[in-house]
Amino acid sequence: EMAMDRLSQITVDAARAVVGFEGKDIEENIKMIRIPGGRVEDSFINYGIVLDKERTTPQMPKSIKNARIMLLEGTLELKKLGTDAKITITEARDLASFKEGEERIIKEQVDAIVAAGANVVFCEKGIGVFAQGYLANQGILAVRRVKREDLKMLALATGAKLVGDVMHLRQEDLGSAALVEERKVGEEKRMIFVEGCEGAKAVSIILHGVSDQLLEEMERALDDSLNVVMDVIRSGKIVPGGGAPEILVAERLRQYASTLEGREQLAIRAFADAVEAIPFALAENSGFDPVDSLVALRAKLSSGKGYGLDIKSGQPADMMAQGVVEPLKVKTQAIKSAAEAATMVLRVDDVIAAKREELTPKPGQSPHDYTMPQMPMPHY
Repeated sequence: EMAMDRLSQITVDAARAVVGFEGKDIEENIKMIRIPGGRVEDSFINYGIVLDKERTTPQMPKSIKNARIMLLEGTLELKKLGTDAKITITEARDLASFKEGEERIIKEQVDAIVAAGANVVFCEKGIGVFAQGYLANQGILAVRRVKREDLKMLALATGAKLVGDVMHLRQEDLGSAALVEERKVGEEKRMIFVEGCEGAKAVSIILHGVSDQLLEEMERALDDSLNVVMDVIRSGKIVPGGGAPEILVAERLRQYASTLEGREQLAIRAFADAVEAIPFALAENSGFDPVDSLVALRAKLSSGKGYGLDIKSGQPADMMAQGVVEPLKVKTQAIKSAAEAATMVLRVDDVIAAKREELTPKPGQSPHDYTMPQMPMPHY
């Protein structure tokens, strides 16, 4: 129960942090990190991004407070020559001057980073050996080969802009975080933690568990609950759970059906029965007699609209008072989807029935002759 409370709070906090900035998928704003070991209760939300990376070189600082973060789309190493390119050096001094020229270009790029005020660099591509040493000398923590999606999340969390050309870096392109730190996770693994991002539009959830299987299950559950919480925050509308809405809808449908005549009345009643399949299944799965449970729920309709099935006692209870609620959007979508699926099945059934009728042998025709009737030729 403690674990459920902890994960529920994390879900709500994460959803509230990013709800105004959500992309097409939750994964664009919320990153989940699974760390085997520890208790589920040790899981927490980080208002920033955690990367499965290490410092580029041990000479760089492990920790940077009041981080000024640069996100580089390019590279901090000299491009390799093309397959057809060739450089011929005959004198030793020419080789030295060539290397000095290469190093000067890298030095100018790192100097531009320092001049802009950056002390942390996340690079999408490579960082060369000379660049690593010069960055370390300048007290800069750098991480290379950062995935594109992680760079985008870092931009959302820190407020940094993705930069393509180091020489055009401006101070306003940098993002900020209270702390960027490399930490040991588990026995051997190390990760980079970007924390304390003010107004973070992307966050990380760090999950702890005793096994990979448990962590996978936790991630799936959190993904579902995040979607539900997002729906609640966006729509601002909830309904009681426990089958309460279905019982009320079924009752209203039956009242409406009594005002109609003919087959329409039967169709409305059938829809009412179908809607009641939800509390029926809920009672059955909880080990109670579903018929008795439905009768008891119907009898409670006069007492109020929020009475659903208490799966502990099998009796009707006020779901709102118990805190058992569901997003309105989920309910309406479920009814729409079910109705559309049933309609599709009926349409397919009609097509099959029509085909069978078409293929039925006519009087005097051999039962093995299923040739389609020939269309008359048009007259011109």
